[in-house]
Amino acid sequence: MGKIIAVANQKGGVGKTTTAVNLSAALGAKGKKTLLVDVDPQGNSSSGVGVDRRRVKQTMYEVLIGETPAQEARIHTEFANLDLLPSSMDLAGAELELIEMEHRESILKNAIVPLRAEYDFILIDCPPSLGIITTNALCVADTLLVPIQCEYYALEGLSQLMNSVRRVKRQYNEQLDIEGVLLTMYDGRLNLTQQVVEEVKKYFPRKVFATVIPRTVRLSEAPSFGRPICYFDRSSKGAYAYDALADEVLKKAAP
Repeated sequence: MGKIIAVANQKGGVGKTTTAVNLSAALGAKGKKTLLVDVDPQGNSSSGVGVDRRRVKQTMYEVLIGETPAQEARIHTEFANLDLLPSSMDLAGAELELIEMEHRESILKNAIVPLRAEYDFILIDCPPSLGIITTNALCVADTLLVPIQCEYYALEGLSQLMNSVRRVKRQYNEQLDIEGVLLTMYDGRLNLTQQVVEEVKKYFPRKVFATVIPRTVRLSEAPSFGRPICYFDRSSKGAYAYDALADEVLKKAAP
């Protein structure tokens, strides 16, 4: 049974999609069958693995409103062991449609669970909000991975995210746990970075990944070529970092 990890932070620009794309590709490159589920209406995970959303007929929007089974919307990417359930701009309006549905918090769960046996890992790239789609992701996930940017307002809004996690855990998914907190856009030369790291470790004792994701130009460039960093520039710092993060995730998942 595949492990399901939601990658979420309601704060934008923290490296959420970068992490979803590059961790998925790194796990795939290590021989693990991986499914990347893009439920962010911006669809950057989909374009990050080279999929042109304008040419995709069936997306997570059709899956969530019950028009298409997830199996039919799935796309095999050109990258090793990596499949995608693509996003759609229509997802921005799906929040309103989902609110009207019965058992609305379980819609994503019902869609993805039939695929679970086919994968070692399923990663969900969530929208930068705490709406019904993110709640759906937390309801189906085994764990939550929280990327946090090494900047002054790093912890801003995290108490709301943790409140959402506690609520989902209490009401819908008592197994939900924190996979880990990932420090992104790390620059060890800055005093501020060190302060943020200490603060985050105080806030999440024993939950911060040893791996940090550096701020690099190559990581920023890779999405415009539709390639994860391990395929875009295998020898870059970013590729090494996500490879190390994949090793940490695999170690946690080991029985």
